[in-house]
Amino acid sequence: MTIRDWPESERPREKLLERGAAALSDAELLALFIGSGRRGQTAVDLGRELLARHGSLKILLERDASALATEPGLGTAKSCRLHAALELGRRYLACDLRQPEALANPAACADYLRARIGAYPYEVFACVFLDNRHRILAFEELFRGSIDGASVHPREVVRRCLAHNAAAVILAHNHPSGVAEPSLADRAITADLKRALELIQVRVLDHFIVGAGAPTSFAARGLL
Repeated sequence: MTIRDWPESERPREKLLERGAAALSDAELLALFIGSGRRGQTAVDLGRELLARHGSLKILLERDASALATEPGLGTAKSCRLHAALELGRRYLACDLRQPEALANPAACADYLRARIGAYPYEVFACVFLDNRHRILAFEELFRGSIDGASVHPREVVRRCLAHNAAAVILAHNHPSGVAEPSLADRAITADLKRALELIQVRVLDHFIVGAGAPTSFAARGLL
Protein backbone atom coordinates (compact mmCIF):
# COMPACT_ATOMS: atom_id res chain seq x y z
CA MET A 1 0.00 0.00 0.00
CA THR A 2 1.33 3.43 -0.95
CA ILE A 3 0.55 6.75 0.75
CA ARG A 4 -1.94 7.45 -2.05
CA ASP A 5 -3.96 4.46 -0.83
CA TRP A 6 -4.21 5.89 2.71
CA PRO A 7 -7.32 7.77 3.89
CA GLU A 8 -6.95 11.44 2.93
CA SER A 9 -6.93 12.54 6.58
CA GLU A 10 -3.80 10.41 7.18
CA ARG A 11 -1.76 11.52 4.17
CA PRO A 12 0.98 13.96 5.29
CA ARG A 13 0.26 16.58 2.62
CA GLU A 14 -3.50 16.58 3.09
CA LYS A 15 -3.07 16.46 6.87
CA LEU A 16 -0.83 19.55 6.73
CA LEU A 17 -3.34 21.46 4.60
CA GLU A 18 -6.22 20.57 6.91
CA ARG A 19 -4.59 20.78 10.34
CA GLY A 20 -1.29 22.65 9.87
CA ALA A 21 2.33 21.48 9.84
CA ALA A 22 2.45 21.24 13.64
CA ALA A 23 0.00 18.31 13.47
CA LEU A 24 2.53 16.16 11.60
CA SER A 25 4.89 13.77 13.34
CA ASP A 26 8.64 13.99 12.76
CA ALA A 27 8.41 11.02 10.37
CA GLU A 28 5.58 12.66 8.42
CA LEU A 29 7.51 15.93 8.09
CA LEU A 30 10.54 14.01 6.86
CA ALA A 31 8.32 12.18 4.36
CA LEU A 32 7.26 15.47 2.75
CA PHE A 33 10.90 16.33 2.01
CA ILE A 34 11.97 12.78 1.18
CA GLY A 35 9.13 12.61 -1.34
CA SER A 36 9.18 8.86 -1.96
CA GLY A 37 10.10 5.70 -0.14
CA ARG A 38 11.71 2.57 -1.53
CA ARG A 39 10.53 -0.91 -2.40
CA GLY A 40 8.25 -2.12 0.38
CA GLN A 41 8.36 1.21 2.27
CA THR A 42 6.40 4.44 2.04
CA ALA A 43 8.18 7.75 2.61
CA VAL A 44 6.68 7.82 6.14
CA ASP A 45 8.02 4.31 6.82
CA LEU A 46 11.43 5.46 5.64
CA GLY A 47 11.21 8.52 7.90
CA ARG A 48 10.38 6.32 10.89
CA GLU A 49 13.27 3.98 10.09
CA LEU A 50 15.74 6.88 9.85
CA LEU A 51 14.56 8.30 13.18
CA ALA A 52 14.76 4.89 14.87
CA ARG A 53 18.27 4.32 13.52
CA HIS A 54 19.60 7.70 14.70
CA GLY A 55 17.58 8.12 17.89
CA SER A 56 16.27 11.63 17.21
CA LEU A 57 15.55 14.16 14.49
CA LYS A 58 18.39 16.35 15.76
CA ILE A 59 21.02 13.62 15.45
CA LEU A 60 19.74 12.63 12.01
CA LEU A 61 19.87 16.17 10.60
CA GLU A 62 23.24 16.93 12.19
CA ARG A 63 24.83 14.55 9.69
CA ASP A 64 26.39 16.40 6.78
CA ALA A 65 24.75 16.12 3.37
CA SER A 66 27.30 13.65 1.98
CA ALA A 67 26.96 11.30 4.95
CA LEU A 68 23.17 11.56 4.91
CA ALA A 69 23.15 10.67 1.21
CA THR A 70 24.57 7.22 2.06
CA GLU A 71 21.51 6.30 4.14
CA PRO A 72 19.43 3.55 2.49
CA GLY A 73 16.52 5.10 0.65
CA LEU A 74 17.90 8.64 0.58
CA GLY A 75 20.65 9.46 -1.88
CA THR A 76 22.05 12.84 -2.88
CA ALA A 77 18.84 14.57 -4.04
CA LYS A 78 16.82 13.75 -0.90
CA SER A 79 19.75 14.54 1.40
CA CYS A 80 20.15 17.94 -0.27
CA ARG A 81 16.43 18.67 0.16
CA LEU A 82 16.65 17.99 3.90
CA HIS A 83 19.67 20.25 4.32
CA ALA A 84 18.03 22.95 2.20
CA ALA A 85 15.01 22.82 4.54
CA LEU A 86 17.29 23.41 7.54
CA GLU A 87 18.92 26.40 5.87
CA LEU A 88 15.53 27.87 4.94
CA GLY A 89 14.57 27.72 8.62
CA ARG A 90 17.77 29.49 9.63
CA ARG A 91 17.25 32.23 7.06
CA TYR A 92 13.63 32.67 8.11
CA LEU A 93 14.78 33.34 11.67
CA ALA A 94 17.46 35.70 10.33
CA CYS A 95 14.73 37.89 8.80
CA ASP A 96 13.34 38.61 12.28
CA LEU A 97 16.79 39.45 13.63
CA ARG A 98 17.31 42.05 10.91
CA GLN A 99 14.40 44.14 12.16
CA PRO A 100 15.58 47.41 13.82
CA GLU A 101 14.14 46.43 17.20
CA ALA A 102 15.50 42.86 17.17
CA LEU A 103 18.36 43.48 19.60
CA ALA A 104 16.19 45.32 22.09
CA ASN A 105 15.50 41.86 23.50
CA PRO A 106 18.72 39.83 23.99
CA ALA A 107 16.63 36.65 24.11
CA ALA A 108 15.73 37.12 20.43
CA CYS A 109 19.41 37.28 19.50
CA ALA A 110 20.13 34.22 21.65
CA ASP A 111 17.33 32.26 19.97
CA TYR A 112 18.61 33.20 16.53
CA LEU A 113 22.16 32.14 17.34
CA ARG A 114 20.95 28.85 18.78
CA ALA A 115 19.08 28.19 15.53
CA ARG A 116 22.08 29.13 13.39
CA ILE A 117 24.90 27.26 15.11
CA GLY A 118 23.35 25.09 17.82
CA ALA A 119 22.90 21.99 15.67
CA TYR A 120 26.49 21.66 14.46
CA PRO A 121 28.32 18.54 15.72
CA TYR A 122 31.58 20.55 15.72
CA GLU A 123 32.46 23.94 17.20
CA VAL A 124 31.74 27.03 15.12
CA PHE A 125 32.73 30.61 15.94
CA ALA A 126 30.52 33.30 14.43
CA CYS A 127 30.02 37.05 14.52
CA VAL A 128 26.98 39.31 14.20
CA PHE A 129 28.20 42.64 12.80
CA LEU A 130 26.27 45.79 13.80
CA ASP A 131 26.17 49.44 12.80
CA ASN A 132 26.37 52.37 15.24
CA ARG A 133 22.63 52.03 15.98
CA HIS A 134 23.09 48.34 16.69
CA ARG A 135 21.25 47.24 13.54
CA ILE A 136 22.37 44.01 11.90
CA LEU A 137 24.83 44.37 9.03
CA ALA A 138 25.78 40.73 8.57
CA PHE A 139 26.20 37.32 10.18
CA GLU A 140 29.25 35.21 9.39
CA GLU A 141 30.67 31.89 10.52
CA LEU A 142 34.40 32.58 10.71
CA PHE A 143 36.10 29.54 12.28
CA ARG A 144 35.47 25.87 12.80
CA GLY A 145 37.16 23.55 15.26
CA SER A 146 38.13 23.90 18.91
CA ILE A 147 37.63 27.47 20.11
CA ASP A 148 40.98 28.53 21.49
CA GLY A 149 43.82 30.88 20.69
CA ALA A 150 45.09 28.63 17.91
CA SER A 151 41.83 28.53 15.95
CA VAL A 152 40.23 31.96 16.45
CA HIS A 153 42.39 34.69 14.96
CA PRO A 154 41.70 38.24 16.20
CA ARG A 155 43.18 39.73 13.02
CA GLU A 156 40.53 37.97 10.92
CA VAL A 157 37.71 39.23 13.15
CA VAL A 158 39.20 42.74 12.88
CA ARG A 159 39.41 42.38 9.09
CA ARG A 160 35.75 41.34 8.81
CA CYS A 161 34.62 44.19 11.08
CA LEU A 162 36.43 46.66 8.83
CA ALA A 163 34.98 45.02 5.71
CA HIS A 164 31.44 45.53 7.06
CA ASN A 165 32.24 48.96 8.54
CA ALA A 166 30.88 47.62 11.82
CA ALA A 167 30.64 49.74 14.95
CA ALA A 168 29.87 46.80 17.23
CA VAL A 169 29.89 43.02 17.17
CA ILE A 170 28.28 40.10 18.97
CA LEU A 171 30.46 37.01 19.25
CA ALA A 172 29.07 33.50 19.41
CA HIS A 173 30.18 29.90 19.39
CA ASN A 174 28.62 26.57 20.18
CA HIS A 175 29.54 23.73 22.53
CA PRO A 176 28.54 20.43 20.84
CA SER A 177 28.73 18.75 24.25
CA GLY A 178 25.60 20.71 25.15
CA VAL A 179 27.18 22.36 28.21
CA ALA A 180 27.12 26.13 27.67
CA GLU A 181 29.54 27.08 30.45
CA PRO A 182 32.45 29.37 29.47
CA SER A 183 35.83 27.64 29.60
CA LEU A 184 39.13 29.34 30.41
CA ALA A 185 39.89 29.33 26.68
CA ASP A 186 36.54 30.98 25.94
CA ARG A 187 37.29 33.75 28.43
CA ALA A 188 40.81 34.23 27.11
CA ILE A 189 39.82 34.56 23.45
CA THR A 190 36.98 36.93 24.38
CA ALA A 191 39.44 39.18 26.21
CA ASP A 192 41.89 39.03 23.26
CA LEU A 193 39.15 39.94 20.78
CA LYS A 194 37.87 42.77 22.94
CA ARG A 195 41.37 44.30 23.17
CA ALA A 196 41.97 43.93 19.44
CA LEU A 197 38.62 45.44 18.47
CA GLU A 198 39.03 48.38 20.84
CA LEU A 199 41.96 49.48 18.67
CA ILE A 200 39.57 50.02 15.74
CA GLN A 201 36.78 51.39 17.98
CA VAL A 202 34.47 48.39 17.60
CA ARG A 203 32.55 47.43 20.74
CA VAL A 204 32.00 43.81 21.75
CA LEU A 205 28.41 43.84 23.00
CA ASP A 206 28.22 40.19 24.02
CA HIS A 207 29.57 36.70 23.53
CA PHE A 208 27.01 33.89 23.49
CA ILE A 209 27.83 30.25 24.08
CA VAL A 210 25.22 27.99 22.51
CA GLY A 211 24.61 24.61 24.11
CA ALA A 212 21.67 22.30 24.70
CA GLY A 213 19.55 24.79 26.65
CA ALA A 214 19.40 28.57 26.74
CA PRO A 215 22.61 30.17 25.43
CA THR A 216 24.97 31.66 28.01
CA SER A 217 25.58 35.40 27.72
CA PHE A 218 28.97 36.81 28.78
CA ALA A 219 27.36 40.22 29.24
CA ALA A 220 24.67 38.81 31.55
CA ARG A 221 27.36 37.01 33.55
CA GLY A 222 29.42 40.20 33.88
CA LEU A 223 32.31 38.65 31.94
CA LEU A 224 32.79 41.48 29.44
